[in-house]
Amino acid sequence: MKRLLIAASAFALAAGAAQAGVTEEDLARDAEVTTSVLTNGMGRGLQRYSPLEIINKKNVKNLVPAWAFSFGGEKQRGQEAQPLVHDGIMYVTASYSRLYAIDVKTGEEIWQYDARLPEGILPCCDVVNRGAAIYGDNIYFGTLDAKIVALDLKTGKVKWRKKIANYKEGYSYTAAPLIVKGLVITGNSGGEFGIVGEVQARDAETGELVWTRPVIEGHMGTYKGKPSTMTGTLNATWPGDMWKTGGGATWLGGSYDADTDTIVFGAGNPAPWNSWLRAAGNPKGTEGDNLYAASRLGLDPATGEIKWHFQTTPREGWDYDGVNEVVPFVDGEGKKRFATADRNGFFYVLNREDGKYVRSMPFVKDITWAKGIDENGRPIFNEENRPGNPLEADGKKGEVVFAAPSFLGGKNWMPMAHSPKTGLFYVPSNEWGMDIWNEPITYKKGAAYLGAGFTIKPLYDDHIGSLKAIDPTSMKVVWEYKNNAPLWGGVMTTAGGLVFMGTPEGYLKAFDADTGEELWKFQTGSGIVGQPITWEMDGEQYVAVTSGWGGAVPLWGGEVAKKVNYLNQGGSVWVFKLPRQLASAD
Repeated sequence: MKRLLIAASAFALAAGAAQAGVTEEDLARDAEVTTSVLTNGMGRGLQRYSPLEIINKKNVKNLVPAWAFSFGGEKQRGQEAQPLVHDGIMYVTASYSRLYAIDVKTGEEIWQYDARLPEGILPCCDVVNRGAAIYGDNIYFGTLDAKIVALDLKTGKVKWRKKIANYKEGYSYTAAPLIVKGLVITGNSGGEFGIVGEVQARDAETGELVWTRPVIEGHMGTYKGKPSTMTGTLNATWPGDMWKTGGGATWLGGSYDADTDTIVFGAGNPAPWNSWLRAAGNPKGTEGDNLYAASRLGLDPATGEIKWHFQTTPREGWDYDGVNEVVPFVDGEGKKRFATADRNGFFYVLNREDGKYVRSMPFVKDITWAKGIDENGRPIFNEENRPGNPLEADGKKGEVVFAAPSFLGGKNWMPMAHSPKTGLFYVPSNEWGMDIWNEPITYKKGAAYLGAGFTIKPLYDDHIGSLKAIDPTSMKVVWEYKNNAPLWGGVMTTAGGLVFMGTPEGYLKAFDADTGEELWKFQTGSGIVGQPITWEMDGEQYVAVTSGWGGAVPLWGGEVAKKVNYLNQGGSVWVFKLPRQLASAD
């Protein structure tokens, strides 16, 4: 249910004189303009870096709350959102497909929008929402019933609402939209239900569909209402009709590289998990690669045509999604590259022009499913660590193997950050493994389509979570911060030499970007799985993060979930700043 708390005239008084609508140029400069945060990732390249240094290594110890805002009610669960800040207003999404507009000076609510979610939605991994997007005079966000909604920035009134896919078939939507050149670009969620991953682009003003790009071979894309081109080649890497329910959900959204005019989306795990069913009769050859699942795809933002692809885990069999964000950066040799930290435990550097493999490294320990990565970027499989074939067990459970990382990944959805100042990537990771086995499975619309069972287990007694600073040129871990519970929230870094990250134990923490030394922490009252941001207002620097424990870990974590079952749920956003008299304190 939607409710407006003040009229548009009162909004104008609270927010000040309205500015012109947000333009493409504003979005392009978001990473360098410090007075607003207009995009997911604090810039469409998702570096999550701020040039602000008012808060720095010397004075961060003095950071205190400016205000806190509760999402209210009983709708808590996981709060994974990244707030946006524009024209004196913070816009933040919350669990169960809610969106709030908050006066950024006072923390007072201006308006709230609650999506009317139907019965029977099928989110696999909690009722989260990861953020919104601003363009023109609208704000856009997705809902758990697989819709995209455009709201008026001032009033919260619905401008348009469009269906991405049919939620009854297992589709949902949780990511922040990406806006490029007047197009609202979205993915989809639902990879455990035999859906088909797809990227869609809509006219930002009208919501009308401009193009679609399915990411599984054999499906036809569209452009302006007509068929465009087929994705890949029918049955090139998929047996029979399995491509029709092939998975590859594009559930984390995408990034944009302006230098090459390319949007980059990741495609999730193939469906079902049982890789023996998808091997096309050749379990050790490329015929069973199942393109373009577990891949990164470079797309033309104007048409949706595929420019290039890089598959991180061909013939995937452990639920190692390939959705993790792809971040454009310049390496230590001055070359334009992409970086991505995959769920499979390897950190990759790719060429920005064509997505070709440059180099990689394991960023978690004890990887068992592969011996390494070859010169072409293809994994060197440990075949004995692939879950067993149920057909060889008379149709019963296949051989159980212990695999690391677990299916929740060396890195899951939680975004990393990159500092052009230090040259490092700050990667939230987890050290865990799993018992995993395959089971017989047949597809049924709207039902779980796994064909596997699993139990996640910690690898070490002293930690699961690990924040790692990685040099993408030398491919070395420069420092590591170990955390008892799994890390499940995003990272931000600043020119002040700081790295901010939340923990499930409830702390927002600040680290020295060069050494990893913990410099400050604050207890928010619930586990943090959100994404920190920072901005400048009236000469002061602010930091904000959502707090509210949830996400996939307590739902799917097995023995790990039991280890953290004491953590409290919540639902709030916290904003911090330096007291004026201490802003320059050593």
